[in-house]
Amino acid sequence: MKVFIAIMALGVCSAALADVIVPARTIRAREIINPEDLVRKSGDINGAISNPKLIIGQEARVVLYAGRPIRPGDLRPPAIVARNDLVTLIFLRGSLRISTEGRALGRGSVGENIRAMNLTSRVTVSGTIQANGSIEVH
Repeated sequence: MKVFIAIMALGVCSAALADVIVPARTIRAREIINPEDLVRKSGDINGAISNPKLIIGQEARVVLYAGRPIRPGDLRPPAIVARNDLVTLIFLRGSLRISTEGRALGRGSVGENIRAMNLTSRVTVSGTIQANGSIEVH
C-alpha cells in the first residue's frame, strides 16, 4: 500500500512504502508457516498481507515462492484431519448421540465439511470437523 504524504508548504510530494510479508524460502503447499519462514519487504503490493500474525501458524494452500507477496487466499487454517485418517463419527439429534468409527475421505481443518465412510456400515456420510478431530455428521 502506498501512502502519500504531501507537504504543501514546500511544494514537495514524497511517498512512503508500507512493509509486506514475503516468504524467506519457497514454502510448499500444505506446509505450516513458522516465523523463520518470513521476512519483511518494502513494496507497493495491493492485497498482500502486512501483518505476520495473520500468517504464522497457517497452512499454505499453494506454493509460496521466496520474495513474492502472500495474499489471504494463499493461506488456510491447518488441517487436523488427513485423507484416510481414522476418525470418530458423531450423530446428534436432540438427546440422542451415536458415535462410531469412520475413515476420512478428504482432508480439512476445524469447521470444514468433509466426507467420511462409516467403517461398520460402509456408508459415506458428510459432516463438519470438530476441534477434537471428530466429525459431526449432518
